[in-house]
Amino acid sequence: MSPRRSYDQYCSAARALDLVGDRWTLLIVRELLAGPRRYTDLHADLPGVSTDVLASRLKDMERDGLTTRRRLPPPGAAYVYELTGRGRELLPVLQALGAWGAPELGERRPTDAVRAHWFALPLLRALEGEGLVEVRLEEGEFHVHVGLEGDDAVYGEGPAPREPDARLVLGVDTCTAVAQGELSLPDAVRAGRVEVSGEGTLAKALREA
Repeated sequence: MSPRRSYDQYCSAARALDLVGDRWTLLIVRELLAGPRRYTDLHADLPGVSTDVLASRLKDMERDGLTTRRRLPPPGAAYVYELTGRGRELLPVLQALGAWGAPELGERRPTDAVRAHWFALPLLRALEGEGLVEVRLEEGEFHVHVGLEGDDAVYGEGPAPREPDARLVLGVDTCTAVAQGELSLPDAVRAGRVEVSGEGTLAKALREA
């Protein structure tokens, strides 16, 4: 394993970048906020990363205490990577970085990959309260845990694992507008750009806002 590179500066920002400043590291964290992931799943949802670079980053992150690797019990018997408590503390960092970078989205370029669950963290910023929300876009479905604390996944791909407190159906353009701060989620609901269903507190709050 190669030694960790350092800026050699006695500064907390520099120390943080020593750990997460390499290309792909924070995007791996984004994927692992969905819970334990197999290497093949991570590679599939990080288009553009080479297998060598992904393996190297995962080793570095494990060495630095951001992730762990464990073997699933039979019949799975596969290795999965997951965030440590220290790694999960990067959620607000990613949220702030996403909010700062939202104005850069602009129009989607022909070369831009997209995964439905990449909108989970921007929508999480826009939702208030507590509960489970299922979201459906043209590109697929995902679910987010609003107001979550502890070691559970922040979001997940696919339908909610249980009856959600709210279901949202909307387009990527609306998600982007919400992420960029051009449109609040309640305003999007009032404008008919988001379809809300469900009887939970979150669904009622969005319909009544």
